[in-house]
Amino acid sequence: MGKKINIGVLFGGQSVEHEVSLQSARNVIESLDRDRYSVTLIGINKEGAWHLYDEATFLLHPNNPEEIVLGVPKKSVDPFVFFRSLDVVFPVLHGTLGEDGTVQGVLKLIGVPFVGASVLGSAIGLDKDVMKRILRDANIPIPKFLTIHQDVRELWPVEKVVETIPLPFFVKPANGGSSVGISKVKTEEEFEELVDVAFQYDRKIIIEEAIEGREVECSVLGNKNPEVSLPCEIIPNGEFHSYSSKYIDPEGAEFIIPAEIELDIFMKMRAICLKTFSALCCEGMARIDMFLKPSGEVLVNEINTIPGLTNMSPYAKMWQASGLAYPEMIDRLVQLSLERHAKEEELVIQVELKELWVKR
Repeated sequence: MGKKINIGVLFGGQSVEHEVSLQSARNVIESLDRDRYSVTLIGINKEGAWHLYDEATFLLHPNNPEEIVLGVPKKSVDPFVFFRSLDVVFPVLHGTLGEDGTVQGVLKLIGVPFVGASVLGSAIGLDKDVMKRILRDANIPIPKFLTIHQDVRELWPVEKVVETIPLPFFVKPANGGSSVGISKVKTEEEFEELVDVAFQYDRKIIIEEAIEGREVECSVLGNKNPEVSLPCEIIPNGEFHSYSSKYIDPEGAEFIIPAEIELDIFMKMRAICLKTFSALCCEGMARIDMFLKPSGEVLVNEINTIPGLTNMSPYAKMWQASGLAYPEMIDRLVQLSLERHAKEEELVIQVELKELWVKR
């Protein structure tokens, strides 16, 4: 048997999705083949400190998504020093300061391979404003939206907003995930209050039209030649697929995998997913959320470059329905990261000045 791959699983983080990350990390850690991997657990607490953890004690209340917390750490670590001892890192981080390119930038500086999109793709994927503008310019269909920055909020009273996007519509923090800070605005009277909620989480918010249609999503896996899973339809029991229905309440939404969609519609979705993955500079993995209108039109809602990997999350379930088991999916993700890193290592990053000199 060859040398084991020394993999570091990175979880927690300074994000409103901290607890979701802990749930996802638990599943990833349990799925790693110990004959192939030597596993190191690195947690980032809510204060931003990095620590090593023992697998048996790294979580408290692991089976309760409302009470799950980090356990007692072994010791603190300096990522710029410690990560050099690892063969690859799996960032199981969701939201800001983890999924937005910041941690990916640290890993790039250190020179260690890591799972998922690189710095640019991660940053684009989390920023819904930038993401939607790129999709729009790539002629990928999306819902109508507008962006409001906090310092010019007074320029966007509800009377002006509804001229572009009629009620009802959604208000979302531009950077974030798991539906945190998202509200559905049904009346002009509740607009300001719900905008206040969104601005608690970001200095830039998105106003997005409410689409009448089915919520469908697909998983994507790969680098330059990605694959698309069978689709999942989400039928939330509330107004929309909220944080609770995603991670806490097992009865909060119904997941139909594979979704009951005609083949020609699925092939359209597949093509849109591949184009979206490429346009947004993604690598490794992503979950692409879409709306399917009664007319058959498909609109891209958003992309998640580190999709939830909890017991309730559809990303892995869609791959399982497509014939790829969870441990095999994790292996594929690790191999994709190692392949990308090997190709990047071939690039020239330093040259002698005399090589750049052009004689006149």
